[in-house]
Amino acid sequence: VPGMLYISRSCGASNLLRIKRSSFSHNPLIEIYKPLRTRIESCLRDGSTKYFDFAVIGSGVAGLRYALEVAKHGTVAVITKAEPHESNTNYAQGGVSAVLCPSDSVESHMQDTIIAGAYLCDEETVKSSISSLAHVQVVCTEGPDRIRELIAMGASFDHGEDGNLHLAREGGHSHRRIVHAADMTGREIERALLEAVLNDPNIYVFQHHFAIDLLTSQDGSETVCHGVDILNTETKEVIRFISKVTLLASGGVGHIYPTTTNPPVATGDGMAMAHRAQAVISNMEFVQFHPTALADEGLPISPTKTRENAFLITEAVRGDGGILYNLDMQRFMPFYDERAELAPRDVVARGIDDQLKKRNEKYVLLDISHKPREKILSHFPNIAAECLRYGLDITSQPIPVVPAAHYMCGGVRAGLQGETNVCCLYVAGEVACTGLHGANRLASNSLLEALVFARRAVQPSIDRMKSSLLDRCASDCWDRPVYPTSLGTSVLEKIVRRTREVRKELQLIMWKYVGIVRSTIRLKTAEQRIGELELEWEAYLFQQGWEPTMVGLEACEMRNLFCCAKLVVSSALARHESRGLHYTIDFPNLEESKRLPTIIFPCSTPMDSTWSSRQVHKQIC
Repeated sequence: VPGMLYISRSCGASNLLRIKRSSFSHNPLIEIYKPLRTRIESCLRDGSTKYFDFAVIGSGVAGLRYALEVAKHGTVAVITKAEPHESNTNYAQGGVSAVLCPSDSVESHMQDTIIAGAYLCDEETVKSSISSLAHVQVVCTEGPDRIRELIAMGASFDHGEDGNLHLAREGGHSHRRIVHAADMTGREIERALLEAVLNDPNIYVFQHHFAIDLLTSQDGSETVCHGVDILNTETKEVIRFISKVTLLASGGVGHIYPTTTNPPVATGDGMAMAHRAQAVISNMEFVQFHPTALADEGLPISPTKTRENAFLITEAVRGDGGILYNLDMQRFMPFYDERAELAPRDVVARGIDDQLKKRNEKYVLLDISHKPREKILSHFPNIAAECLRYGLDITSQPIPVVPAAHYMCGGVRAGLQGETNVCCLYVAGEVACTGLHGANRLASNSLLEALVFARRAVQPSIDRMKSSLLDRCASDCWDRPVYPTSLGTSVLEKIVRRTREVRKELQLIMWKYVGIVRSTIRLKTAEQRIGELELEWEAYLFQQGWEPTMVGLEACEMRNLFCCAKLVVSSALARHESRGLHYTIDFPNLEESKRLPTIIFPCSTPMDSTWSSRQVHKQIC
């Protein structure tokens, strides 16, 4: 295919992660959600097959915003893996970027996005004509309206003394354009959206429901999505959701690495399911490592237990004047980029990584203490409180920080309305690759993209729903997955225990060989070791009596993690240049001829015969 770097292979996988819910003892989202339980639980008693006009997989900003719009036209199932608030949205600190200041412009926001993305956008994207419906232009143009909609729904953002929205500046932005709610913006947006969901009688939220595989059929050369099989992780029941339209809004894949800012639910389930369902995948080599996650090793008081996900120190700290130092209190970012601490994330992460390796140190220091105490505490109350728990006062002491896996710029390839190559399947949020982020996401563009594309997917979804019939016999067209109760408790415990060990092994391979700085030999080593580890794990499963139709949370998350890890490695091997988040010492320069997206097309006969590459069910009619 001209104009693309492509790989024609099908190396699917699914993720099986242990989920421990984070403590949200002071989180108002829990209280908001309690009244939903009665309505949801009554729906759960209706049988093993459920029928909806729309099925939404994921309860972050993209899934909830979409659900609220399509619910005006039909019934909606919002399917979420843990608690509804447990999403990447809820952990987003910095804010949402949008042109809301008279001195700013859409053109400036576009230019900042394209520069941060290392000019790797869909060809349309780099066009600046007002008539072009390119991804960057669409997002930057429609963003302000999406912010105003959130405010109208009750989201409360910070205002300045003049009464206008307080706009922050972050790395890579040429203007102040970040709308925020202190350093807990995502939580505030999630709160507002969940409140609206609570009041909508057409929306049913299914918590602790894990998506196993999409239900698909072939109509000639076209793949059609009919819904999704779900495992209720509390009752161990497999439930089939038949829907006219399905939206994947399942988030990212941070847990292919040992340290990530993502919550435990981010195991790449949507990307892996879509890949197995013959969806096109794009740009998976571009894994963003946030430069500044809290380094627990540098805290005065060590945490008593290992965190499930790293605590994020928002980009806005550097945007507000934070300075990076090594442990000798030498400022180093000006040596790497003239923008210093305000350089895009890929540049800052590589700068920190270089310092750590050269100096054999485990973290660097981020200092904001030269700013007024009142300003620090008002802008970053959550960060200040977290650090103070471990004896560190950020108003007088520097913060120990280290890069951590943060965001996947690639994903399921999507068009301008969130459509995929699979009929009736739409994507929005981190699971999607819209082309907006190119080779590196600009700070605070993620929530913006999720809002814009969730909204853009609404009308085509409604049109598709109205033109479709809900076939109540369709549920019998696929074999049903089963929970392996027949194996017995002791065998299942052994499988879970081994699967958790394998997961840690995979994460270490990814960090060692597919991290911030890469090489061809490291990537090929990762490819080999991941393949061997997967085969070894699957052999263990089947030796214990596991069958291909069996499903469990840990096992299914593990297969998704394997799938996504392989997609990242194969995509990285295909890119023979260094661009944005993909830096390889064997091809250290930008190559204009390779300024193309990496595309992974499915093939009808998978080359990869592993369990992770195949859908659990078989179509039988």
